[in-house]
Amino acid sequence: MKMNLNKTRYLSSRNLVFGNKGMVATTVPLAAEAGLEILKNGGNAIDAAIATAATLTVVEPTSNGIGGDAFAIIWYEGKLYGLNASGPSSSNININKVKNLGFNHMPKYGFLPVNVPGQPYGWKEMINRFGNLTLRKVLEPAINYAMDGYPVSTTVSENWELAFENYKKELKGSEFKEWFNTFTIDGKAPKPGQVWKSENMANSLKELADSECLSFYEGDIADKIHRFSKEYGGFISKEDLKNYKPEWVEPIKANYRGYDIWELPPNNHGLVVLLALKILNNLPMIDNNLDSYHYMIEAMKLAYVDGLKYITDFRKMGISIEELLSDEYTLSRSKLIEDNAIMPKYGAPNTGGTVYLSTADKDGNMVSYIQSNFMGFGSGLVVPGTGIALHNRGYTFSLNEDEYNRLEPNKKTYHTIIPGFITKDNEPIGPFGVMGAYMQPQGHLQTVVNMIDFNLNPQEALDKYRWQWIKDKKILVEEEFPEDIANYLIDKGHEIKYSTDTASFGRGQIIINHNNIYIGGTEKRADGHIAVW
Repeated sequence: MKMNLNKTRYLSSRNLVFGNKGMVATTVPLAAEAGLEILKNGGNAIDAAIATAATLTVVEPTSNGIGGDAFAIIWYEGKLYGLNASGPSSSNININKVKNLGFNHMPKYGFLPVNVPGQPYGWKEMINRFGNLTLRKVLEPAINYAMDGYPVSTTVSENWELAFENYKKELKGSEFKEWFNTFTIDGKAPKPGQVWKSENMANSLKELADSECLSFYEGDIADKIHRFSKEYGGFISKEDLKNYKPEWVEPIKANYRGYDIWELPPNNHGLVVLLALKILNNLPMIDNNLDSYHYMIEAMKLAYVDGLKYITDFRKMGISIEELLSDEYTLSRSKLIEDNAIMPKYGAPNTGGTVYLSTADKDGNMVSYIQSNFMGFGSGLVVPGTGIALHNRGYTFSLNEDEYNRLEPNKKTYHTIIPGFITKDNEPIGPFGVMGAYMQPQGHLQTVVNMIDFNLNPQEALDKYRWQWIKDKKILVEEEFPEDIANYLIDKGHEIKYSTDTASFGRGQIIINHNNIYIGGTEKRADGHIAVW
């Protein structure tokens, strides 16, 4: 199956990586090679995805951890599957309880923003349903790196230092002591090339492997989380952990220029991508046309304000996905786009900080997978004796009773991490993703447009300069963003600001199946790597 690969340049570009037996693309070489090792030892794309994901909790703890959430889109034996392994709030928490503790909005750190971590159970579900190997075998690379140590890569070290300096200022209570014990060397963040290890993390990974991750939800690890939570006034309990199960969900799609772009349904904000693409379907997108950038930005603004208004746990949305993605509604939104930048407002349809990886195997199975602790290391909490950092996803809950994404018991919050997938005529093109909190839908949109409208290959699509809508008419652009485009957008009323913070523009991976040959792209803004067979 082909994309728009009619130009010879597409396949002759020097920076492309090809393979036909397997491919793993992610942000840290050690993790990508761990996934490839599993492929070479009889594992399939699903086994490789979990091996890579588990290894990333060790070799890139600045962006994810064992105590996080995960989502996956899986192409397996000719069918697409979706997994939501994000966890809900505690059954014991509510808005009044949080406000009575003196908060007017959810805090970033500590136990209040800790929902049930869904990621370990997600690993179990994926391996049990689709894997060739045992979880014990798949987690071996991660266990070994945690026990023996590894030299920290450059970008990870830089992010580690930033997190360390921030935590020194922000985390004052004794509940945060274990983070500093676990994630520093002689009281400092690891430098590039310095070897870091965690015996506690290795033992936790062994325990997860031996219990098929159930220790996290009803065993020794669950007991430790429960005790830690109760000691510091948290709401997460062993009962909350025991009652958790991931959800297999139907991916949702929008057709864009003949290609089906797939995301997962809420509570994550993949819906924003599809809304923006459907709005763009009504507008002319031409490579090197300055208006194309104006259209992309305006479509994203309109889609995002709708997402921020309506997206939450799908059981609590109050409006259907079908209504938001209807041709009538998205056409009406596209008609709001004018020659000049608008102040976006959410619409009203008629009603009746993350790691991403892609894998592919010799049999055509492919995985688009993403996991996160949110805001780097997450809540700042590490469960004593485990090396497990807990996420802080509950931070995105609102304490306003009138909002859809308000805090409620047993509720999944608005989630920023999204895997993507492309098909055409019911055949797989491949997995793609761009991580980075609220940049993610914007990165997905730009990547899709780069490949489909601008005919860039996967590596070129990721390398291309990016923009990020912040709010109102404010747009950040990368240092290499062309000045002529920036000036044109300024003339259109956009407030353009150049940024040197490359991390804020996301980090992506792509694997494309082109006539049964895999073509990979990885992120230049990280220590990106494609392991290929």
